[in-house]
Amino acid sequence: MNINSTVISGYQTLNDIGYLLHGVQHVLLVTDKNIAGIPAVQTLIKQIGSKVQAVTMVDSVPPEPSQHDVAAITATLNTDGVDLVIGVGGGSVLDVTKLLSVLCVENAPTLEALLKGEKPQRRTASLLIPTTAGTGSEATPNAILAIPEKETKVGIISPVMLPDYVVLAPELTTSMPAHIASSTGIDALCHLIECFTATVSNPVSDNYALIGLKKLFTSLEIAVAEPGNLAARLDMLWASYYGGAAIAHAGTHLVHAMSYPLGGKYHIPHGVANAILLAPCMRFVRPAAVSKFAQAYDLLPDADPSLSEEQKSVALVDYFSALVKRLKLPASLDELGIGSDHLPYLVEAALDVQRLMKNVPAPVSANDVRDVYLALFPAQNH
Repeated sequence: MNINSTVISGYQTLNDIGYLLHGVQHVLLVTDKNIAGIPAVQTLIKQIGSKVQAVTMVDSVPPEPSQHDVAAITATLNTDGVDLVIGVGGGSVLDVTKLLSVLCVENAPTLEALLKGEKPQRRTASLLIPTTAGTGSEATPNAILAIPEKETKVGIISPVMLPDYVVLAPELTTSMPAHIASSTGIDALCHLIECFTATVSNPVSDNYALIGLKKLFTSLEIAVAEPGNLAARLDMLWASYYGGAAIAHAGTHLVHAMSYPLGGKYHIPHGVANAILLAPCMRFVRPAAVSKFAQAYDLLPDADPSLSEEQKSVALVDYFSALVKRLKLPASLDELGIGSDHLPYLVEAALDVQRLMKNVPAPVSANDVRDVYLALFPAQNH
């Protein structure tokens, strides 16, 4: 997988992106209503409007979009002459932007065909500007859509969807509420540690994962506690980007496979579902990835170099558990009012995500998945 995107990063970078619009006639701008209201985004929209002949705006992307949401957007959209698609928002907005960049070319496959596995051959030029630091969507070839009828999510995956340009502007993430900064940060952490320990990991994805983990361990809690700390916010944008790049070269596994049903059926936000699953899943994976867990542990700011590899791997899982608590994120499904009577559905739905289950570095049985889910119901287990 080659990531050929040009990445531009830093404070006030948005003031200098006019040259990317040189020769562009018609921009399709994709966002959501909350993001469109941010003053910095309003300024960006005005800047784009002053440099191109036409701007078509889509600001109706919902959180965790379904295929019906995308179909509704495309049904009313006039994409004639669109020569640049710009996405400004979180992972949902960026995923929809990537899909629209493919769907608005002439003779493009239909959305239905893409969901059935047909691969796009080309796309309109695209520019992605994340406003959260977590999904890494700007660096992945994936677009994830909810499929309400099946109560799960499906990934449309093609390197064709990788963008031409990415802008990492930390000031766009400062308005994220603490709980969003926390949950999206944990999503990035899951991408990094899962890709690092996946059966399909390789030197390229490992390099991205280790750089991203170091930035994340240093900056996540600072970024949450100090929203205006632009250095920490930029570090988190890069950690998120490296997580996406790691996905592009490897793939996530157990946390993501088990979180898909939580998002698909119960509409738990993706980062929150991942936060609940992070420590229990990593506890299961740890014996098969002791050396890599030890490597990741060594990147913690207060790592103890005197520990053995085994001790470091255990300490990393303990760190994950404590981090989720410090960030005030839910650590169980009890807290969200979901009962253990849902276990049979959850186990079956998670095992169905074979695309990710095959990346787990240890054999996973239905009983294993059940045991991990059981840990999410501590109040009901005693």
